[in-house]
Amino acid sequence: MPKTVRDIPELPAYVEGQTDHDFMAAARSQGPLARNRLGIISGFSLANMELINDDRWTRQIEMEAMFISGVRDGPMFEFQRNAVLFSNGQTHRNRRGPLVRSFANKVIGEMRPRISARARALVAPLRGTGSIDFLEAIAGPFPAQVIASVIGAPEDDTGMFARHVYSAIRGLSHCSEEVRAESNADMAALGTYVAGLIAQRRASPEADFLSTYLERVQDGPLTEDEVRAQLAALVLAGSDTMRGALASTISQLLQHPEQWALLVNDPDRWAEAAVLEGLRFDPVIGSLPRITLEPREVEGVLISKGSFIAVSMLTALRDPEVYGDPDRFDITRTDHPRLHPVFGGGPHRCLGEALARIELEEALKALARLVPDMQLDGPPVQLRGYGAVRTLSGMRVVV
Repeated sequence: MPKTVRDIPELPAYVEGQTDHDFMAAARSQGPLARNRLGIISGFSLANMELINDDRWTRQIEMEAMFISGVRDGPMFEFQRNAVLFSNGQTHRNRRGPLVRSFANKVIGEMRPRISARARALVAPLRGTGSIDFLEAIAGPFPAQVIASVIGAPEDDTGMFARHVYSAIRGLSHCSEEVRAESNADMAALGTYVAGLIAQRRASPEADFLSTYLERVQDGPLTEDEVRAQLAALVLAGSDTMRGALASTISQLLQHPEQWALLVNDPDRWAEAAVLEGLRFDPVIGSLPRITLEPREVEGVLISKGSFIAVSMLTALRDPEVYGDPDRFDITRTDHPRLHPVFGGGPHRCLGEALARIELEEALKALARLVPDMQLDGPPVQLRGYGAVRTLSGMRVVV
């Protein structure tokens, strides 16, 4: 007889001073599954992740997280209700299809020279200026600039645009009433801004992503709220996760000078490998929760229909069944899976993956070539959190 959820051990108590990786490793040591006090089930292996991402028996979370937080209205609620990230079935296909066709890999690949030039233009003036806040000077502005250029936002608007994005996204996680209010205000401002861009492009189409996307959705079936939400989702996902991924990767490289030296000596050879390892070693996504559509036995436990289940990205990306010496940061490793797990799987796999890889690679190349002697100035960045997008501490570097 399979065990029931009540037989699964609870997540262990947090021990002061633990890193997230320490905590999740301790949870995994108790057994193949764990649960929190709300009954949300956690898995830990990469095999579990592949199983749970199967749309045949689980689905993407829709509005459940908002309802659990007691949120029933507001700009962030409306965004989540209309966004591709939080939809399934035909609704998901309707919302994702036009983005996929407009965001084709060939189109994104052709952007690499412009992204490279943008990275160099951002880094070059900083060379020799001394100690800088890496998030404020590089990791925050760069992805915001890139995604703003994709959707046709004017260069002068990037700072304002980034402020709204990095504040609004906090409302996608459980947060205080104060943060919720700030997030809603910034989400409303971002929605108004996106609506303005849409109106401009409809009046004066150009040969760009936004005009192509608007042409694809002009005959339905998306509502105007859905059209705006998909563009806002592209902006949020393309800015905040990239900020964390770039900061995390650079932090690890600077903590491993011999590997930073590899990149500096041959950026074209090692940039892609450094990106893959940076995304693996300390991922900006903590987990990808799902809801079960039918009863299923997982690791000898019967999971009932309607259960919340998620696999820790922190443990799955350090799964010893997949990665040799998994707790070691090593850009020379050759055991990455063909599809990087951090981008999800199945029909919900991140559609901005190609752009994300190019941005990270070109940022690393620019930094390696223009500020090869860069060093940490104080503690490295610290990512915290076990679910959704993890939060970042600050990080200063000397350039």
